[in-house]
Formats: sequence, structure tokens, C-alpha cells
Amino acid sequence: MTVITNHLPTEDLQALDAAHHMHPFTAGGELAGKGARVITRASGVFLTDSDGNEILDGMAGLWCVNIGYGRDELAEAAARQMRELPYYNTFFQTTHVPAIALAAKLAELAPGDLNHVFFAGSGSEANDTNIRMVRHYWSVKGKPRKNIIISRENAYHGSTMGGASLGGMVPMHEQGSLPIPDIHHIPQPDWWAEGGDMSPEEFGIARARELERAILELGEDRVAAFIAEPVQGAGGVIVAPDSYWPEIQRICDKYEILLIADEVICGFGRTGNWFGSQTLGIRPHIMSIAKGLSSGYAPIGGSMVCDEVAEVIARGEFNHGYTYSGHPVAAAVALENLRILEEEKVIDHVRDVAAPHLRAAWEGLADHPLVGEARIVGMMGSIALTPDKAARARFAAGAGTVGLICRERCFANDLVMRHVGDRMVISPPLVITPAEIDELVARARKALDETLDAVTAQGLLQSAA
Repeated sequence: MTVITNHLPTEDLQALDAAHHMHPFTAGGELAGKGARVITRASGVFLTDSDGNEILDGMAGLWCVNIGYGRDELAEAAARQMRELPYYNTFFQTTHVPAIALAAKLAELAPGDLNHVFFAGSGSEANDTNIRMVRHYWSVKGKPRKNIIISRENAYHGSTMGGASLGGMVPMHEQGSLPIPDIHHIPQPDWWAEGGDMSPEEFGIARARELERAILELGEDRVAAFIAEPVQGAGGVIVAPDSYWPEIQRICDKYEILLIADEVICGFGRTGNWFGSQTLGIRPHIMSIAKGLSSGYAPIGGSMVCDEVAEVIARGEFNHGYTYSGHPVAAAVALENLRILEEEKVIDHVRDVAAPHLRAAWEGLADHPLVGEARIVGMMGSIALTPDKAARARFAAGAGTVGLICRERCFANDLVMRHVGDRMVISPPLVITPAEIDELVARARKALDETLDAVTAQGLLQSAA
């Protein structure tokens, strides 16, 4: 048995990491020179690194550790399942009890008639599934040319070839000859950065109608689906104006376009309901799920599919799947996670306690000289850093320059808060207490103060022309 509790000194671990470990979304050479932070333990909402520092995890890992760290029940569920049936596939007209039970539970929890699930190993894989599923759906219905999927600029739908193509992030498209064919992007509903002189309501309707314009330009007979996150997570916690989603829904209904809600981040309680679609009044045909499904304790994802789409797909063989679709251990862990969310009333805690407390504390950061906007939905928040609040101005320095400084000051104050360009974002575990929220916001404010001092000293407090 490999024992790693009594680990090597931090410097030795960093050297081994630099020599052999290729990190996601990382400049490897730069990290090798700096040395990676080595996390060794976690409990509740706190991480401990190899030097013994206790760090408040304001990002719940990667938006996923909804029930917090250190829940022995999930470890025990995994161990029981490993002893009973560690693996079997769901190909070849075969199934197993954990996949059956999890599919039934998800159908119970999902809104509307989303009564079917195609399992994957991650949100990226789920979105790859969605590309194939919606195109196959229209082909079975006799419309094989109806295969264009519309997404949004600055959206995030994973980093596989398909998922990254659906996403609208230019740096990802610049690597790997992306996007793949027949993926089209429309502008995002970011009023703060792009709304100009329009009111939020006017801007929301205008941005929604970009979807209608694209459908008419591309041809209604060509457009298969529109995919969007209820709240854009990795894009900076972009919350659309209230007028946006009702107009999107109207357009999808009018033109018979399948609506895919990417709930990988928003799902399983983060917005104060089981799904972000419920919070924002969206009626999707397909929902992408992952992350909070197992609170990150085991890799699992899937596509929740409505009755009509599932019925059409079932007319013949769907030549698609993954070795780990419905993996029994991951499914058992997910079931235990859902039990905890339900029986411990974690989503009630979000709605009635944590989210209201976080909203009040987070929106209070808007009085800071660097903060132009503080937005929050449930347990997802962002602040826009700006040199000029009134003008909603960008910094003259390259995008992300000030955000990176702020992120480093967060780390220095034992807080994980992510930067997306010059927006700072949080997504803490759903079980966070009011006292822990106060500590999170206090550390964030201290980091903002130190960032202001740094950018002032470096002459970076200048607006772009």
C-alpha cells in the first residue's frame, strides 16, 4: 500500500511535480520555476498545504465540492462498491444497480420531463455527447442538415475537442484548430463590460435577439440547438439581465431549436435550487451535469435528456459511449452525495442561510475603490475590477494583469479566489457557514486593499482609451 501522509519536503515534491506532471491550463515552464502549491489535506471549506498553511477554498475545488471536504460517508460508499462490483460497463445490453439507481434518482430531481440520463465521466464528455445526440436526433427525424449548434462567446463547455469548440474562449480555439465545423458563437450577455449606454433590460433583450438573428442568417433548417450555462461560470460569473432568458426561451420555442442548459457548474444546489434552470426559469431539452453530482469525490458526468429526444434516439442504435459511462463506484458515490444534499437539507441552507448572508457581505465589496460591480447568484459571485467605476472602464494594462495581481494577493492571504481576466470569482462549498463567509469576505477585502496598493505603486491604475 502506498502511503503519502508523511510526505517529502515541499521543495522535493515541487521538483518531482515539475519533472513529471503536466498541469491543465498552465504554463509549465513558469510553474516549474515558481513551484506548485501542494495540497495535502482538506476538511469542510479549508485546505491544508504541505507547509501546514490552512487555506479557505473560495472555489470549492473547481466549482464542485458542494458538500465540503472530508465526508467519510462518500469514502465508505466507494469502498463498499469496490468490494461488491468495482467495475462493469453498460455496453452490450448490460447494466448494474448503481447506474440504475442513480439514473432513477436524477430523473426524480430534474425539472420537467428530463427523465433520462446518458452517463459520462465529466462535463466535457457530456457536452461531446450532446453534440452527437442533437445531430443524430435531427437526422433520425429526417433533417440531417440541421446540425449547427449555437453557443456564446466567452462560454465554457469543457476542454475536449467538442467541448472547447462549443465554448467561446478564443485562447482555447487558438490551440488545436478549433472550433470544429458547424459550431457558431453569438455575443455574451455581459452588461457590465459590453452594455454601453443601454439599460440592463434593453441589453438583455438585444443580446437574446442575437440568437434569433443567427438562426435567420444560418437558416432555421440548419440550426440544431443552442447551448448556454444558466450563469456563465468560468467566463467570470456573468449573470445575464433578467430580460435575457425569457427571450431566449421564446426564440428557441418559436424556431424549434433544442435548448441545452449546461448545468455542470450551476447544478446540484449552487444557485439555491437543484438546478440553475429552475432558478432562472429555463425549460431545457437537455442538461449537462457533472461536478456537484459527486461533489468532486469521483469523476462522473452526464446528459439529462427529455422524453421526446430520448424516444427519438431510442429508435435505433446510438453509436456512442464511454468505458466509464455509469461507472459503478462513481455512481455509488454520486448517490451518497445526493443523499447528503437531500437529507441534510443543504440546498435549504443555501437558499435560507448561506446565500443571503454571502450576498449581503459580497455586495458590500462594491464600496471598495477597485470594485465596479459585485454580482452574485446563490453561491456564485464575481467582482469586476476597474480603475473608474462610473465609466465601467477597463484597465490600460493588458486584460488580466490586475486580476492576476489580485489572485496572488488572495493566495498570500490564504484564500483561493480565481481571476478571469480582471474579474474575481468565488464559488465556495455550499455548506459554508455565516462565520466562514465573513472570513472569506474579510480575506478578499484585505487582498483587494493590497492589490490597490500594488497597482498604484506600479502605475497601473489607468483606464484604457
